[in-house]
Amino acid sequence: MDHLTFRQRQIRRASYISVGVNLFLSVLKVVVGFLAGSLAVVADGVDSFTDVLASLITLFTAHIITKPPNKRHPYGYDKADTVASKLVAFVIFFAGAQLAITTISRLISGEQPGMPSLVAMAVVVVSIFGKQLLSQYLLHLGRRLDSPMLRANGRNMQNDVIISASVLLGLVLTHVFHYPLLDVITALVVSLWIIFVAIRIIIASSRELMDGVEDQSIYASIVDAVGKVNGAGNPHRIRARKMAHYYMIALDIEVDGNKSLFEGHRIGHEVEDQIRKAIPSTYDVVVHVEPVGDLNPDEAFGVSHRDID
Repeated sequence: MDHLTFRQRQIRRASYISVGVNLFLSVLKVVVGFLAGSLAVVADGVDSFTDVLASLITLFTAHIITKPPNKRHPYGYDKADTVASKLVAFVIFFAGAQLAITTISRLISGEQPGMPSLVAMAVVVVSIFGKQLLSQYLLHLGRRLDSPMLRANGRNMQNDVIISASVLLGLVLTHVFHYPLLDVITALVVSLWIIFVAIRIIIASSRELMDGVEDQSIYASIVDAVGKVNGAGNPHRIRARKMAHYYMIALDIEVDGNKSLFEGHRIGHEVEDQIRKAIPSTYDVVVHVEPVGDLNPDEAFGVSHRDID
């Protein structure tokens, strides 16, 4: 089994596990929340249901990225991973917005809710442990496979632990002070947190779709790699972009203009080899060889070695 096949199977497996766990917890919290009279637990359950939708999107995407490159998508379908993380974020955002509208309407109406049942606390405790285990699994696998989709899902699970802990605290305080309106206020805080998390994921995925690079130290690694090749100098117009878990890298280098075409080609290949050694997750490297001093002052794109701190 090659690396790509293994990666795709791992993502699918993680998605199935995430769907199962979140579906169980969402149904449990929504049902118990209604029966126990806790809007905060219902809100937590709705949040878990958005995780089910997010995991289903992840599962569907895991099938898309298995497609081989073709004329329409010569780089393959791996970037669907990033697109999926944005879809996940929008699902989370709209769920949070709907919860916020519901809780604000309840507060404005002045309706006095009843005291939530203590059984709601037990359900929330189960949710905290379940979500924490799932979060650690998805984050670990997402880092190992370099999958923004799994990492986004894992961060969402981590935030769910915070949400459930907040709900639990709200329930405890509701019973301590015998003030059931605290449960509704907790539901509002949960909904605002969900919206905040969604916006963070949207920003991160948008950066990658716009070919931005989160880890800017990659440019220093590229410059260092060029420096290890005799005859290669002045790396400039360096461009790096992510395609799911891979980097696409393009750069210009200067070579003595008196060298033969064969020598220039060999030096360019050595630069590519050194970059691949320095950055193992490299999909492709395009090296443009120029004679020394043949610089275009109007070049507007890319990073030069002079830009590296």
